[in-house]
Amino acid sequence: MIDAYRPVFLAIGAALLGAALFSLLGAPAGALVGSTLAVTAVAALRWHPRVPGTLRNLGFTTIGVTLGAGVTPHFVTDVLRFPISLFALTVTILIVMVSSSFVLRRFFGAAKTTSILATSPGALSYSLSLATDRPGAEVDIPFVMVLQSLRLLLITLLLPPIVAIVDQASGQESMATLAPHTLNLPVSIVLIALSAGLGYVAEKIRIPAAYLLAGVVLSGLGHGVGLLEGRPSTFLTFFGFSLAGAVIGARFSSITRDQLRALFFAGCTATGLAVGLSGAVSALVAHLLDLPFGQVWVSFAPGGVEGMSAMALSLGYDPAYVATHHIFRLLLLIAVLPLFVRPPKATEGG
Repeated sequence: MIDAYRPVFLAIGAALLGAALFSLLGAPAGALVGSTLAVTAVAALRWHPRVPGTLRNLGFTTIGVTLGAGVTPHFVTDVLRFPISLFALTVTILIVMVSSSFVLRRFFGAAKTTSILATSPGALSYSLSLATDRPGAEVDIPFVMVLQSLRLLLITLLLPPIVAIVDQASGQESMATLAPHTLNLPVSIVLIALSAGLGYVAEKIRIPAAYLLAGVVLSGLGHGVGLLEGRPSTFLTFFGFSLAGAVIGARFSSITRDQLRALFFAGCTATGLAVGLSGAVSALVAHLLDLPFGQVWVSFAPGGVEGMSAMALSLGYDPAYVATHHIFRLLLLIAVLPLFVRPPKATEGG
C-alpha cells in the first residue's frame, strides 16, 4: 500500500522542501523554482515522482484563484489599457512559433506539425489532444513532450533570477499589486473548492487549463463585484506554487535518458530563441508603455500558462496585466493551433 504511494510522497515531499529552502533563501519565485528543481532532481535519479491529477488540479486552481484576486471593479478599464501590449503579444507568439519551428525543421529534422506543437508557448495538453484527434498529422509525440518539458524547466528555473537582476539593474521595481489583504483560511478553502468544482465541469467540456481558468473566473467575479477582497491564505498559496513546480519537475519521469540526451540541444536552442525574441519585444513594449521590463517579459515569455502565471504572481507583478495577457495567450493558441495541426491531404484516386 505504502509502496503504491511512494512516488507521490517523493514528489510532494521534495517539492515542499525545495520550495521552503528557496523561499528562505529569498530566491525570486522561490516556491516555484525550488519545488521544480527538487522534483526534477528526484526524476533524474529515476525515482519516478508522480503528482496525482487531483493534487495537480488543486494546485492550479489555487494559482487561478490568486490570479483572480488581482481583478478589481475597474477590471474592464484595466483591460482597455493594454491594446498595444496585447497586439505585441500576438505578434510575438506568431514570430516565436514560426522561427522556432523553422529551426527545428531545418537543423533537427522535425516534421512541420511536430515542430509547431513542440514550440507552442503553452496549452501543451490541448496541443497533444489535437495531435491525438488528428492521427493523419503524424506527430512525433516523444519529440514534442521532451522539448516542451525542457522549455518549461529552463524558463521556470532561469527566468526569475534573470528578470530580478534586470529589474534591479534598471532601477525598476515590481508593481507589487497582489491583493494586500489575505482571505481567512475557511473562506480560502471554500473559494478554492467551488473553483475546483467549476474546473471539473470545464475540463469535461475540454476547456484547456480548465482549473486555472475556473479559479481566475470565480475569484475574479467575486473580487470584481466587491464580494471578496484578498488572495488565498499564505499557506495555501505556498502549497499551490509548490504543486505547480512538482508537476513541471515530474514530467521528466516519463522521459528516458536517451531521449533527453538526443534532444537536449534542440530544446535549448528552441527555448533560447523563443526567450530571446520575446525578451526583445518585451523591452520595446516596456519602453513604449512605461512598464517594468520584467513584468512584460514574464507575461510574454513562452512558458506554460499555469507556470508563467505562478511565476508572475510570486514576483509581485500587476495581476490585472498578467491575467489579461496569459488568458489572452491561451485563447489565441486555442484558436490558432488547429490551423497548423492538419493531416496531409489524401492523394486522389488512392
